[in-house]
Amino acid sequence: MTIAIVDLGCGNVGSVDHALRRLGAVTRITDDLATIDAAERVVLPGVGAAGHAMARIDALGLRATLQRRDRPMLGICLGMQLLFESSEEGGIDCLGLIEGRVRALEPAPERPVPHMGWSKVEVTADDLGVRSGDYLYFAHGYACDPGPATVATASYGSDLPVIVRKANWLGAQFHPERSGEAGTRFLKSFLA
Repeated sequence: MTIAIVDLGCGNVGSVDHALRRLGAVTRITDDLATIDAAERVVLPGVGAAGHAMARIDALGLRATLQRRDRPMLGICLGMQLLFESSEEGGIDCLGLIEGRVRALEPAPERPVPHMGWSKVEVTADDLGVRSGDYLYFAHGYACDPGPATVATASYGSDLPVIVRKANWLGAQFHPERSGEAGTRFLKSFLA
């Protein structure tokens, strides 16, 4: 199985590649349209700004390829946010694969922004490798709107979608490559 890790010139590409290779996956970090289109699975990682990432997707001519993809695709952190319709971060249009908007987290004395660290999750799907009560690692200042695609949440002032799924698109707000055993189970589930 070939897994294309989309190289947008930012973020956690190396750590995602390492985590997948550790599980025996054959990966390729690439920004090549044909390679991404042909891959059996695609990972859209990200740490950074939505505007920069979408500008890079458009500069590479990847928007239509990612939007019409009918095989499994996983968005991680910023990559998950890019699956949604739009983002307050820069007021941009995203890929529009999942209904909803990405909004800035509201800071509070007991909830600094960005949300960094481990949070317990509640899961409504039993085939993702992640279970209710698992702790996952987060590093984000924006969060997606909850909706029908939400299959797992974490509480951070309100219940935030932390795993979304619609058709062949899967998103993880957390960093599975940094989330220990639960993150490994999640990646194994994506590969299966």
